[in-house]
Amino acid sequence: MVNFHTSKKINSPVSEVWRILSDTDREPEFWRGTKSIKNISKSGNTVEREVVIAFKNSVCKEIVTIEPMKSVTTDITEGPLTGKKTVVINADGEKASVVDVEWDIRLSGFIGIFSKMVKKHILEGTNDALDRISIALEK
Repeated sequence: MVNFHTSKKINSPVSEVWRILSDTDREPEFWRGTKSIKNISKSGNTVEREVVIAFKNSVCKEIVTIEPMKSVTTDITEGPLTGKKTVVINADGEKASVVDVEWDIRLSGFIGIFSKMVKKHILEGTNDALDRISIALEK
């Protein structure tokens, strides 16, 4: 089991940060471990999709739930990893936001023995994604 949390202050208001976080089709632009997304169905604030991740071009099935202006929760139901990624946004004054990301995943098959390395890789990728989002908003 891999569980960790990371956070970043972004010098943009919640509405601007939310515009990127809630556009889940843009994830490959910021989250480099996500290679492509194929939406299967949408219903209200929930999207069922298949995602190709960088690990051996593996396919994960996900259910993404968007709580407007608050959070994006990704339930990973099938693939080499399963579990949940939760991204929460909060205001830090009028002109800044704090984005918190919580991962709680299980690794399937042989990759389970590499959980420390996978955790480090996903943590670095998450911090890099938050940096890319911050840079995009500064332009």
